[in-house]
Amino acid sequence: MERSDIEIEGLGYVADGVDAAVERPRVVAAELTEDDLALDRSLRPKRLGDYLGQTKVKESLAILIEAARARGDVVDHILFSGPPGLGKTTLATVVANELGASIRTTSGPAIERTGDLAAILTNLEEGDVLFIDEIHRLNRMVEEVLYPALEDFALDIVVGKGPAARSIRLDLPHFTLVGATTRTGLLTGPLRDRFGISFRLAYYTPEELASIVRRSASILGIDIAEDGALEIARRSRGTPRLANRLLKRVRDWAQVRGDGRIDEDVAAQALSFFEVDALGLDAVDNRILELLAVQFGGRPVGLTTLASALSEDPDSLEDVYEPFLMQQGLMVRTPKGRQATPRAYEHLGMQAPSA
Repeated sequence: MERSDIEIEGLGYVADGVDAAVERPRVVAAELTEDDLALDRSLRPKRLGDYLGQTKVKESLAILIEAARARGDVVDHILFSGPPGLGKTTLATVVANELGASIRTTSGPAIERTGDLAAILTNLEEGDVLFIDEIHRLNRMVEEVLYPALEDFALDIVVGKGPAARSIRLDLPHFTLVGATTRTGLLTGPLRDRFGISFRLAYYTPEELASIVRRSASILGIDIAEDGALEIARRSRGTPRLANRLLKRVRDWAQVRGDGRIDEDVAAQALSFFEVDALGLDAVDNRILELLAVQFGGRPVGLTTLASALSEDPDSLEDVYEPFLMQQGLMVRTPKGRQATPRAYEHLGMQAPSA
């Protein structure tokens, strides 16, 4: 039976429609322009040797990939987790490139029906890498279809409808699933257990980010001094994606207000102009601290209340802003809610309330 002739689970959805769930446009945060996204793509390393930072993760991946190639087998399924912008998508592409394999990219929210996933799986070739971003947002019914595909490289499908319907098992080519998530806690136990190895990506040090900034500047033909790269790195919240975006903003400022060369003073002036302070906090970060310290008087504040006051989505507040503020010791979560720390008051130039 040809794969494209199979009707999947009575939905009238055939495998020829694979593109419906692959490379579907994603909802992108308002601050991400098309230029920003194009810049991200152009600066992404293609091989492990070009990937800077995450040393332990790289070393582990190198061993897994080399062993798989020696056996002529696929790499075990891999899960990357960590805050946004740390290189999960880039690492998935690097894995595919190192294996000499094709990569198919999709995301959890894009796979709306079991038929979507079945269409993707039946169109994979031997050794392909399937990358699912935001895998914690997979529909539970879709997730059930994924289990036998990951364990047995097989797909259980229903052919026909009504009393004539019958279940068959279709063999799939061996492939590697690479999943990425910012919310490991939202992954179900059965799905998490089916990954052979899991990596948690950590925030980058300023020195690591400075190396990334220098590499990106070299690709873009930007004249940048060592201290200029380090200044951008210090204000990049430990995140390569943000470091590259800030580099582009500083480049623009230096071209218009300076002579085009980026040193420490130029970087500091440019980033201050774009409201990125010495700690790497932007206008939204500082607004969060002001709300906690001033508007709510230092009292504990619930997530939804804080998000409403900020006119921001609670998930974005929790995933994008809170991790860095907590890492910097500017905010804490208590059983009663979020609170500004004494360091936050110091950063705002205010006197912390007495206990």
